[in-house]
Amino acid sequence: MSYEIVLKRIYSPSEPTDGARVLVDRLWPRGKRRESLDLTEWYRDASPSPLLRRQLHEGEISAAVFAVRYRGELRDDPASLVPLMRYARQGKLTLLSAARNLEESYLPLLQQALLETLRDEDMEDLEPASPPCYRHQLKEE
Repeated sequence: MSYEIVLKRIYSPSEPTDGARVLVDRLWPRGKRRESLDLTEWYRDASPSPLLRRQLHEGEISAAVFAVRYRGELRDDPASLVPLMRYARQGKLTLLSAARNLEESYLPLLQQALLETLRDEDMEDLEPASPPCYRHQLKEE
């Protein structure tokens, strides 16, 4: 199945074609009132941990190390993706962030993790739940 998960700045105007609009930042965007954002949900659990975020912003770790550690956080807590996966299965999902440059933020990593997890789950659904039964082929002795 194909899923449409797009990235957008929270400061961009909402559009009717956005689908579910989910803010995935741990911190609330400055200068924005909740009523003005047309949010479906503010979901913090899929964003990087406060420690990881702080290490990146203070320059303690590189972007590459951040990416590896963030993927590890998502892998260690797969339940954090479940609410976002539900939205993606219902239609278009727009992940929102206050980041200035979305392509250099954690959002592409989250988008990729969601798409991979959805694909893996879909592949599991294609496998039979149990081996086929061949009892009818056995001859009675």
